[in-house]
Amino acid sequence: MSLRARLALSLVIIAAVLIVPLVVARVAMQSLHREMRDLREGDFQASLMLDRLRDGLADVRAREVALFILKGDTANHNLRVALRNAETLSDTLGRFHLDGAATRIRTALAVISPAAQREYEAFRAGHDSLAERISADTIGPALRDAERAVGPAERALQMRAADRVAAAEEALSDGERISLAALAIALLLATGIALSLTRSISRPVYALQAGMGAVADGELDHNLAFDVNRHDEFGQLAVSFQEMTRQLSELDKLKAEFVSIASHELKTPINVILGYLQLMTEGVYGPLTEKQVPVTKTIEAQAKTLARLAHQLLDVSRFEAGGGRIEPRPIKLPQMLDELEQTFHVLAVQREVHFKVTRNDGMPTDVTWDWERINEVTGNLLSNAFKFTPAGGTVELIAGRHENGVCIEVRDSGAGILPDQLPHVFKKFYQADNQKSASAKGTGLGLAIAKEIVEAHQGKISVASVAGTGTTFTIILPIAVVNRRKTGSYKLIAPESAAS
Repeated sequence: MSLRARLALSLVIIAAVLIVPLVVARVAMQSLHREMRDLREGDFQASLMLDRLRDGLADVRAREVALFILKGDTANHNLRVALRNAETLSDTLGRFHLDGAATRIRTALAVISPAAQREYEAFRAGHDSLAERISADTIGPALRDAERAVGPAERALQMRAADRVAAAEEALSDGERISLAALAIALLLATGIALSLTRSISRPVYALQAGMGAVADGELDHNLAFDVNRHDEFGQLAVSFQEMTRQLSELDKLKAEFVSIASHELKTPINVILGYLQLMTEGVYGPLTEKQVPVTKTIEAQAKTLARLAHQLLDVSRFEAGGGRIEPRPIKLPQMLDELEQTFHVLAVQREVHFKVTRNDGMPTDVTWDWERINEVTGNLLSNAFKFTPAGGTVELIAGRHENGVCIEVRDSGAGILPDQLPHVFKKFYQADNQKSASAKGTGLGLAIAKEIVEAHQGKISVASVAGTGTTFTIILPIAVVNRRKTGSYKLIAPESAAS
């Protein structure tokens, strides 16, 4: 499934999951609405109807008393109207599911209506005693029975209303509970889906980011930390990434081969030039004039610089190709430090820089290193230190024990290196922005070679610097090193020519 389809599907699922609580809440609200509507349109109307019926029965009683007193047609007519009104109201009670009370009241009114007619006729005939008996024995009991039927109906209505209110409250409570539960479940599901989606996207993104960083650092054989055969956009990116690293690796190999071949081929003509210069200097081809002497010296200096550059390029290419070896052998560390101190003492005097070699307590005496290669590294670091340290500054070489190994530090009070440039100082041809303060230009290969040599000794090299204050290079080496691959054998480089 493509990333776009996965995103769309996840969003649809999240939307559907979040809609469920709304549907549940909607159903609960509809149930509550029905209960409230039944309460309003049923029980409330029934309560009003019972009040009107009670008033209607009271009106019947009042009209019957008026007939008993007035004994006229008007009183009889008013009683008939009151009876019809009460009958109509009793018939209406059936709509509110109060059939028992309605039947009882209709039965009573069915007795009262003809009895009231007989009472009226008895009054007209002058039989007042008969009319009084009809009122007392028939109409009165029937009217009281009708009035008594209203009370139970009211109580039944109150109970029914209470039940509806309780049902509405329960429905509301259930709706709230179910809605909250559904919302919690929906949020958990949505969160899980979102986290799963985020992980499925972020992991390959981070893997690609790490891969690009590794390639930027020169690790062209880096493998991505996810399945490159996945059928989505990340799979396509992974395939493109692999193709890119393959092409870069091929180009890097071609470049290394070219540099190696070019450097090797340059050595012969450079050596020929230096050889002929030496013969000219020795007067084999005749004496040199005063003007020719400085010219030949300049040519010789530039030829040596070119030779050193060719050697360094060849060194780097061999290290990258893994085609060299180091030759560790037992050496005396104090003797190596003494030679370095003697070698750079003259340069320190010329530059008016204070130079000091410090041997810390516990420093091992016997180590197993490649003497010439470690001399090359320390010589390069010291040359750089003198190159960037102005007159009156300080350069210090410190050696001591570091856990089970040896720590060598080269400190200077020179120009320093900017923080954003520190991670790049060991890259080939990289030169920091402090070159303006250097006494001589370098090639940018010395530190790259130094790093390769130190790592070939199973050690580490690092740098710390504060711009405008100074720089410290730290080398950590084991006391004894097994034989490892290296580029070849070089003697200690002269201080001036080692700067890079």
